[in-house]
Amino acid sequence: MPPIRHALPAPMATRPRQLRAPPFADTLPAPIWFRADDLPSDTEYPRHRHAWGEFVYAYSGVMELMLSDRHLMAPPQYGVWLPAQVEHVGLNRHAASHCSLYVSEALCAALPREACALTVSPLVRALLEHLRRHAHAAPPTAEEARLLQVLVDQLALAPRAGSYLPGSEDPVLAPVLRALDANPGDARSLAELALAFHTTERTLLRRCRRELGMSFSEWRQRLRVVKALPRLQAGRKVEAVALELGYAGASAFITMFKRLMGMTPDEFRRRAAGG
Repeated sequence: MPPIRHALPAPMATRPRQLRAPPFADTLPAPIWFRADDLPSDTEYPRHRHAWGEFVYAYSGVMELMLSDRHLMAPPQYGVWLPAQVEHVGLNRHAASHCSLYVSEALCAALPREACALTVSPLVRALLEHLRRHAHAAPPTAEEARLLQVLVDQLALAPRAGSYLPGSEDPVLAPVLRALDANPGDARSLAELALAFHTTERTLLRRCRRELGMSFSEWRQRLRVVKALPRLQAGRKVEAVALELGYAGASAFITMFKRLMGMTPDEFRRRAAGG
């Protein structure tokens, strides 16, 4: 996959936001530390860096990490890894339940040396859920420390996924992506969008592959998944969500959602609710 450029959504600076201070300033309570939190919509951790690595995972919602040169976004089947000393902003546009696994730099040797999204396996997801439900002591007990080390070992083996929804600053492609982000229910074909934005379908196809590392169709489906998650968590009916996102009915939306998420919208909603 090519380098991932800045993401699409407009900066939160134009929206009301709630600021959170990073939980640790200089040192960690232990070499590996786990922390879970529930965040209201439009929450931001201002730009900062720290001397340890951090793995960020959203149990529900979508967490975003803005770096100096890219924007990493991951729905619940991915998490974001940040090596030590990587400056970043953390934010969520909708309510989210998330966790961070902090790893001292001395224990990061097997983990990626660059910030990236990591695919979360069923085992990693189960470990993260167990840790969320069973708060551990400071410092962790010997048993808890072993469990945390297993989690670090599993993350070191996790496939890297770039960003789930990459963006672009390409002057031809970026306006199209921004328009779809603002209106994900826009059902115009690529040819119609090309005409509206004074370019050609072939040019957009080529730039999608070059800039995003995927087809336009795949990118638009991923966008719709990201937009669907908070709607489903808010209790919206599947058919209503499908219509809002440009589908003629629920069936095609459910098929797409299951292909990309590995579960149906109702199954996702139950999992996000802890069911």
